Amino acid sequence: MFEIVQAGGWLMFPIILCSIAAIAIIGERIWFLQKKKVAPKHLVAQIWHWHKNNELTLENIKYLQASTPLGRVLASGLVNRHHSRDIMKEAIEDTGRHVAQDLEKFLNSLGTVAAVTPLLGLLGTVIGMIKVFAAITSQGIGDPAVLAGGISEALITTASGLSVAIPALMFHRFFRGRVDELVIDMEKEALKMVEIMAGDREKGNLQVTAANPTKPSRAANK
Repeated sequence: MFEIVQAGGWLMFPIILCSIAAIAIIGERIWFLQKKKVAPKHLVAQIWHWHKNNELTLENIKYLQASTPLGRVLASGLVNRHHSRDIMKEAIEDTGRHVAQDLEKFLNSLGTVAAVTPLLGLLGTVIGMIKVFAAITSQGIGDPAVLAGGISEALITTASGLSVAIPALMFHRFFRGRVDELVIDMEKEALKMVEIMAGDREKGNLQVTAANPTKPSRAANK
């Protein structure tokens, strides 16, 4: 392995650094962008349970805000529940924009890796071919060993750059789609909560069960 890196020349080092960055970003985003970690389905049911039992305390709202990105969005609406529907929606939309930015964290860096590594490989190809022609100019084409170094450098850097860029691009597109899907889910859940707080949606239409809240409030324990 070290021989291949050495044969690829100095451009192999930025390619390797890009591969390490891509692996780290992919692993972190796979862990973070799980649906159960971003937009769990039980939160609106939990809010209904608190609302029905007059347990929408500041403590419970803070707990909700710190739980998940969706909880952060819903909590911003609950803070403004005594205001009009438009004010609630405005607060939710403002928080939602910040949450969407958090979901897209590091994706631009991953896209940069996907775009830069093929160019690094291409640059390695050009440098390798320059070495080949320089060797031909100085020593002719009689000795293949003279040409082998430049040709191997050109091929190795090209292959390495593409090997990093292809999976980076695939995961970048995958994460973009996942973020869009999660944002839509959060919008649906936020709208459902606004309807609950405004009294436009009855318990029977929620189709959710609030019998097992994730965190019993102090009021429920008294």
